[in-house]
Amino acid sequence: MREDLGQTKEWFGEWFNSPYYHILYRDRDYKEAQKFIDKVVDYFQLSAEDKILDLACGKGRHSIYLNEKGFNVVGVDLSEQNVNYANQYANIRLQFAKHDMREVFREGAFDYVLNMFTSFGYFDAQKENQAAISAIEKGLKPGGSLLLDFLNPYKVVNNLVPEEVKTIDGIEFHITKHLSIDNYIVKDIRFEDQGKPHHHQERVKAIRRLEFLNFFESAGLDVLEVFGDYQLNPYDCDVSDRMIFIVNKHK
Repeated sequence: MREDLGQTKEWFGEWFNSPYYHILYRDRDYKEAQKFIDKVVDYFQLSAEDKILDLACGKGRHSIYLNEKGFNVVGVDLSEQNVNYANQYANIRLQFAKHDMREVFREGAFDYVLNMFTSFGYFDAQKENQAAISAIEKGLKPGGSLLLDFLNPYKVVNNLVPEEVKTIDGIEFHITKHLSIDNYIVKDIRFEDQGKPHHHQERVKAIRRLEFLNFFESAGLDVLEVFGDYQLNPYDCDVSDRMIFIVNKHK
């Protein structure tokens, strides 16, 4: 990771390191996530010899689950707090490291790269998104595959809930959402804890399918399939919950 990136004020660097992020999202459906990973294992016919990169792994739950199923996994994340937490589960076939996806982690090292649960689209410039895709291509072995799981921007934008309140551990999170003029899905999160007001913002670019196809083509990657949900049904821009790309590197 470039040292200068750690000094920036990019929202994801700050928010993902915050304990409040993990309070707000602690009730995510990890059973659904594990079922999705089981589907991915079956789809790719993963073997114990394969080397897997979990890119933007968070606290490592999915890396840990893959490792428990017998796979060789490296999880990387920009959040030092996440990596420190995940490292308590590290073993000879499960490692974690702090890393920025805009840079190559290990060149030509991985059979599979998994970027799951909308862990993309955070950057301010298209060239940074392209840099991330190009870095993934360089990290794959020849013939290796990328699974990139992103929200379906068409459905999300058309069904934005402008305002909601969630109370967790006595903290009242006031959440608003809107689509910005520069095409970001923006979530503002305001709350008070121990008399101190807090404000965090999430910004995810509403990247359309054609934009992703351009990123992949520019990186020299081939799109094999696009799925629309965690059961790996075909993608339909009007109704699908997800936009899941299966992409291959040339042999």
